[in-house]
Amino acid sequence: MKAVEKQITSDPKGHILTNIGVWSPDSEWIVYDTRPDPAGESFTGDSIEIANIRTGETRVLYRSKNGAHCGVATFHPRENKVVFILGPESPTPDWSYGPAHRQGVIVDVSRPGEAVNLDARDLTPPFTPGALRGGSHVHVWDAAGEWVSFTYEDHLLSVFSDETDEHEINLRNVGVSIPGRPVHVDRGHPRNHDGEYFSVLVTRTVAKPKPGSDEIKRAFEEGWVGTKGYLRPDGTRQRRALAFQGHVVTSEDQTIAEVFIVDLPDDPTVPGSGPLAGTLTRRPCPPMGTSQRRLTFTADRKHPGVQGPRHWLRSSPDGTRIAFLMKDDNGVVQIWTISPNGGQPRQLTRNAHSIASAFSWSPDGRYIAHTMDKSVCVTDTESGVTHRLTEPTSEETAPRPEACVFSPDGKKIAYVRRVPSGYHARTGSSRGADVDSGALASQWHNQVFVVLFE
Repeated sequence: MKAVEKQITSDPKGHILTNIGVWSPDSEWIVYDTRPDPAGESFTGDSIEIANIRTGETRVLYRSKNGAHCGVATFHPRENKVVFILGPESPTPDWSYGPAHRQGVIVDVSRPGEAVNLDARDLTPPFTPGALRGGSHVHVWDAAGEWVSFTYEDHLLSVFSDETDEHEINLRNVGVSIPGRPVHVDRGHPRNHDGEYFSVLVTRTVAKPKPGSDEIKRAFEEGWVGTKGYLRPDGTRQRRALAFQGHVVTSEDQTIAEVFIVDLPDDPTVPGSGPLAGTLTRRPCPPMGTSQRRLTFTADRKHPGVQGPRHWLRSSPDGTRIAFLMKDDNGVVQIWTISPNGGQPRQLTRNAHSIASAFSWSPDGRYIAHTMDKSVCVTDTESGVTHRLTEPTSEETAPRPEACVFSPDGKKIAYVRRVPSGYHARTGSSRGADVDSGALASQWHNQVFVVLFE
């Protein structure tokens, strides 16, 4: 398998890729944010930028202002616009950046600097259906470019440290935002704002899951199932569903992550068992028609639960398989898959080295891109055979674990390597690239790379 590695960015600052959706629809541009640390854990980046993979041209799409920070950007699959996290402007001691104090905003590439709110926020009772009361995170459009998924934490309930009969506590959940239903809220709180999409939570969590049950205390790292959903056993199609990780408590009182799925209704604006917007003491409730199911049951394995580097569950384009990472009996992190209808997980890879990154499927479903043994690799999704696309590098310059993302045309993979300032990788090698020797630099920075392969 022939491959050529190319360094795209070289400016001396941070470059962080999201784990999915970093490519423009035409596979020519990559979007990134400028958080300074290698893993992007310091949410102090101040710009969202795009880089052209052929010319190296970079453009600033958005620069935060008034003390805000921004990051975690993804492209719309069909239109030239991106969605990303924006932290609070003019932060105060009681409203600084954090899981419950962020929002999604959208910028059109043709109108840089002009952000519109994805989700609305209403912190004033009785609250507004379609508005959130906290912060959203990692916004990803579905394959049709219609609904947006996100994870969420609740500001109002974060003041409670222990759950009681009188009030619930903040727990991470998964939500969706749908277009065509703008939400307008009263300005009864200085942090209230309108949103262009109608947002709801779609998962159910409990603070103290019953050991051995399917109850979860955290829903996270979600991914859309299929480009058009998936087929149920009876042959009917579930149009939209999200796979996600859920923290369960085993009968031995151990917390592990298992694979879950939530089927979504066609109309998520209809309330279910409680108010969509929640109350002062209760979490927002999922809409009518949501159905949450557990897919994996791994407590009795030698190495139970979803494991490995932080990763989001990713479905095959046809919706038949949901991929996740889990250790084999030898303790090596492998790729596994499971049907959205349940059943036994299938071990896909049987490598000697652990999968070392988040991963993505090729658009045709033939390959999964990931890193392993300090290289960018692809795994054949039928045979499970892993092909190395780049030669192993040093530990310092190895591909970062946060992202390894196929382009929409299926011919390129984007990722990040950390290299010294002033270095620039050579191009044209059929098996990766070295770093030019002799260059001197005092600082290291994340830089965006792509590998082009046949």
